[in-house]
Amino acid sequence: MNPRRPFRNFWSAWRRDESGLAAAEAGLIFPILLVLLLGTFDMGNALLAGQKTIRASQVTADLITRERSVTTDQITEAVEAGELALQPYATDTYGVDIVSVEFDEDAEPQIVWRETRNMTPVPDVLTAVDALAEPDGGVLVVTVQYLFEPVFSNFVIGDIAMQERAFSRGRRSAVVNRE
Repeated sequence: MNPRRPFRNFWSAWRRDESGLAAAEAGLIFPILLVLLLGTFDMGNALLAGQKTIRASQVTADLITRERSVTTDQITEAVEAGELALQPYATDTYGVDIVSVEFDEDAEPQIVWRETRNMTPVPDVLTAVDALAEPDGGVLVVTVQYLFEPVFSNFVIGDIAMQERAFSRGRRSAVVNRE
């Protein structure tokens, strides 16, 4: 009897045996599918957070431009309304920069007042309103920054910084002043 014969029989039988093939394939494919699923979940949430950031800037601008002049309390309420627009996401990384801009008779912009909370002031506000310039007019610029933190794929892509800017004209006066 050939001593290699049992080994050859075992090897031939093992190569023909397909009983564990599905489990091996699943073991190789499952981690890839799991990463794709969790990444899709995080990207969907990031898109939703981006839409909510847009909404937060618009809500804040809308509430402030309803009046001829606003108080600190009214600004605080508008900022809180913007934060509520981000629900159910955490607002600890939410920042807002509100700038009231007035244009003189030559349509040159100047800042009337500014309120910045939980972020650094945006430096290019006056250049951003050039296209909106009209003599003796005004515009309110609300910039919202939000740092989205993915739940599952944070180790791969890290936090996603979002910034949205809303421009709005006063409803009752050309310039929104501050009391």
